[in-house]
Amino acid sequence: MNPKILVTGTAGFIGHHLALKLASLGYEVIGLDEINDYYDTTLKRDRLSQQGISTQEICYGKLLKSSLNSISFIQLKLEDKTNLYQLFASQKFQAVVHLAAQAGVRYSLTHPEVYINSNITGFLHILEACRHYGVKELLYASSSSVYGTNTNYPFREDIKTETPISLYAASKKANELMAHTYSYLFGIRTSGLRFFTVYGPWGRPDMALFLFTKSILEQKPIEVFNNGEMMRDFTYIDDIVTGVALLLEAHLQNSPKISSYQIYNIGNNSPVLLMDFVRALEKKLGKQAIIHFKPLQPGDVPKTYADASKLQQDVGYKPNTPIEYGIEKFIDWYRDYYKC
Repeated sequence: MNPKILVTGTAGFIGHHLALKLASLGYEVIGLDEINDYYDTTLKRDRLSQQGISTQEICYGKLLKSSLNSISFIQLKLEDKTNLYQLFASQKFQAVVHLAAQAGVRYSLTHPEVYINSNITGFLHILEACRHYGVKELLYASSSSVYGTNTNYPFREDIKTETPISLYAASKKANELMAHTYSYLFGIRTSGLRFFTVYGPWGRPDMALFLFTKSILEQKPIEVFNNGEMMRDFTYIDDIVTGVALLLEAHLQNSPKISSYQIYNIGNNSPVLLMDFVRALEKKLGKQAIIHFKPLQPGDVPKTYADASKLQQDVGYKPNTPIEYGIEKFIDWYRDYYKC
């Protein structure tokens, strides 16, 4: 029997791609998402449609089966402990990949309570459900934001991360500490994934690539922060989901390399200057950006750079997507999706 995996956040960017990846590998995937309005819910529902979920039939708490593959979907809030426990009791998952969360550094400055509800209370409910319903394998999304103002590049998993500079980052660090507690007390094997600037088709509208593309095509200014003195370890979505799938397989096969509690960077290990990123985007679009330089934003950091050697050593993760190719694939998707 194929392993049954709960993937939370399947209406989101990474969750969407991971659900399709795992289904293609033969897993039975149960997707879960609140479908909140942090950004355009039409995009979220269109991702679900790509997974074969009839979005017209979505009804809160109702499990729907895909018409295309071995994916099912349920709309559910992480804070809804009663219905979440019922789902765990009925489905008997072999593992959970928990990606659902309130994203965004800047949004956390103005909507802090949302991060506590989703990222803290919601994660607690996932941990408790795993504990009470016998799920011993948990992968969950952390973030490169936990490194805060560290300048010890490249970022290694063993450097200190006790000084986050946004509530979003603090909530992700809290998740890592909460996971450690449940690994120690209840024997749940947990792996936290510190994602580094994920981009690609079906991406989030609040991310730089999406915002820049839209503005350049509409001949509107783009805001480039820290006066362009920024570097990001842009990681293409296919590399991300391949890494998560490899780690999930290692969990399920009880690999001796995966101990009871792990933290992994999952990044490209090759930071790119933001202005080089903009130039590559201009080249693909055939249009010049109107650039408004801005100071560094509160909660933001000037540089991210992943040391991903630990994940490579443990599961063979090796990202290989050049930034030019990744941008091209995103632009092709964007033009097709928005008919522009």
